[in-house]
Amino acid sequence: MTNNVNTIKKLRRSTSDRMIAGVCGGWAEYLGVDASILRIAMVALTVFSGGAAALVYGACWFITPEDTAE
Repeated sequence: MTNNVNTIKKLRRSTSDRMIAGVCGGWAEYLGVDASILRIAMVALTVFSGGAAALVYGACWFITPEDTAE
């Protein structure tokens, strides 16, 4: 007997693992990695891109729906 469970991942901003808006926490849950790694990468990208990554973060904050499953 097989278990046919379809699990669909949805990208949402995290309400439990958040520092500012939950964007990195939501991406970390979606990708299956630690949120701290994404946060460090985001800070590094912001520094090295002259602030362009901060604009992407802001866009993700505005576009990505919040996780309300809690």
